[in-house]
Amino acid sequence: MNLDKLEAIDDWSWSAPKAPGETRADVRLYASRDLVLHMDDKVLEQITNVAKLPGLVGAAMTMPDAHWGYGFPIGGVAAFDPDAGGIISAGGVGFDISCGIRCLRTDLTLADIEPVARPLADSLFETIPAGVGEEGDLRLAPRELDAVLRGGARWAVGMGYGEEADLEFIEERGCMADADPQCVSDLAKKRQRGEMGTLGSGNHYLEVQVVERIHDAEAAHAFGLTEGQVVVSIHCGSRGLGHQIGTDFLVSLARGAARLGISLPDRELACAPIRSAEGKQYIGAMNAAMNCALANRQILADLSRRVFRHFFPSASLETLFDVSHNTCKPETHIVNGRPRLLYVHRKGATRAFGPGHPSLPARYRGAGQPVIIGGSMGTGSYVLAGTAESEHRAFSSASHGAGRSMSRNQALKHWRGRELIDALAARGILIRTKSMRGAAEEAPGAYKDVDLVAEATERAGLARRVAFLRPKLCVKG
Repeated sequence: MNLDKLEAIDDWSWSAPKAPGETRADVRLYASRDLVLHMDDKVLEQITNVAKLPGLVGAAMTMPDAHWGYGFPIGGVAAFDPDAGGIISAGGVGFDISCGIRCLRTDLTLADIEPVARPLADSLFETIPAGVGEEGDLRLAPRELDAVLRGGARWAVGMGYGEEADLEFIEERGCMADADPQCVSDLAKKRQRGEMGTLGSGNHYLEVQVVERIHDAEAAHAFGLTEGQVVVSIHCGSRGLGHQIGTDFLVSLARGAARLGISLPDRELACAPIRSAEGKQYIGAMNAAMNCALANRQILADLSRRVFRHFFPSASLETLFDVSHNTCKPETHIVNGRPRLLYVHRKGATRAFGPGHPSLPARYRGAGQPVIIGGSMGTGSYVLAGTAESEHRAFSSASHGAGRSMSRNQALKHWRGRELIDALAARGILIRTKSMRGAAEEAPGAYKDVDLVAEATERAGLARRVAFLRPKLCVKG
């Protein structure tokens, strides 16, 4: 990115000056100088367009892992006031609605799993359906799927997938309110019939990781993390249903914008007022997709437990936390000293409530919300904790991952799947995948340096580092 287009606020945040006569809200980029330099100019163009949308409160902003996306940049955050004509945009949520990460802490160590690493990896790969269009054993009739879309992870627990205790450590306790299956098209439901309990493809994964380093001992204690401990991270979303909802509503939201005279700076920012008929319909469908994703991760967590308990019958796998990073959620935030209900778009960004927030489980209220920055399959991931400072800096938002630095097509020119998997195996990282092409597209070198992203996230006051997780086994689509 051309730094001449920006002004440094400090070493970890930047603004974009307005052109003479330009009418828009402020733009804020959170990142180090090096991370900003390596961002595509399209990131600035897209977040500047977001700043022109009606009803925006505060600045349109990007997280340190930001890169080009559809409509909003991935890593984009923007809050809108429904009482001031604020809008909701499918491009501000993303097509994989409620894509997120479920992290499970175990009572196992690296020494425990080393002797069975290969059969454990094989068993996880055989048990967890992964890949483009891959379906699982669970087939749902339309009425059953509607129950999923209303009940989320609570539905999954009720069906025997997992434990009631899981729900306390899932955002919204596992179920989004105001979900309306009637707002979801028959085609979207048809695409989901066989995809519950499946991982998907692309950057989705199930990864067995080891806590290699503790950054904040007090927060790590609250989160139940210690060095050498094994954790399991599951990264996936609402599968075909969420993608179809995104496609369906791009059309209806664009019509809503035209009907109400909203001038779109980019057609990919198709949107409608939150209070409009089109906006309400999208919210009903989006919340249904969020419940689909929460149920999906709940099922996958249960399948993972079953595999681990085959090898370690008495193993404990507790939910550390589950949070989405492609959402728009109604939240109360303090603006100019008073509380306001805002709809916060986070596309490729994670909610990061600070210490004391009333929605947090009692166990984490002193430390802040667990925040997970997922890395690539050959580098590592971070667990962080939300900060009080993030509330006024970014409506309690933080980075969600390393963020791509190279397109999938570019990655294919640099890596071959088989060679990459062999190289990672030589480093003690076992990959199981059905697609050599997919492995090449997700090469670690195609992503930003996760250490730099995590550092910038902390230095910018968005979340503080708690623990670094090194990958050991990874199942990819």
